Amino acid sequence: MLMVTQRVSIPDDEIELTAIRAQGAGGQHVNKSSTAIHLRFDIASSSLPDSYKQRLLVFKHHLITAEGIVIIKSQEHRSQELNRETALARLVALIKEATVVVKARRATKPTKASKQRRLDSKSRKGSTKALRGKVVV
Repeated sequence: MLMVTQRVSIPDDEIELTAIRAQGAGGQHVNKSSTAIHLRFDIASSSLPDSYKQRLLVFKHHLITAEGIVIIKSQEHRSQELNRETALARLVALIKEATVVVKARRATKPTKASKQRRLDSKSRKGSTKALRGKVVV
């Protein structure tokens, strides 16, 4: 059972974890051991609440395919267990990131005093630059 929040969790049978060979440097160890983890999670057929599913399916992220499947490859560590934990943590982080409600921005106007300060500083800068001109003798 993977806990996303206190109320939301994902059963282990909905997450498909596969051990694969890692890429990159590592010598002979890389060629003979499957330490990388390939995680697949189908959003539509999961037991997540409908609000979470909808947000995840419309969320634009490189880890979510057009079919609504989350694919995470973890190969940062030399141990399979650490890579499994990393992949699951990344899945939880993705779900939390997609379900954060962004506060709507309220349009505001600058105050009269701030407009006056801006105009004063503009005229001050302008007069300073005017003094930098050629000296007339």
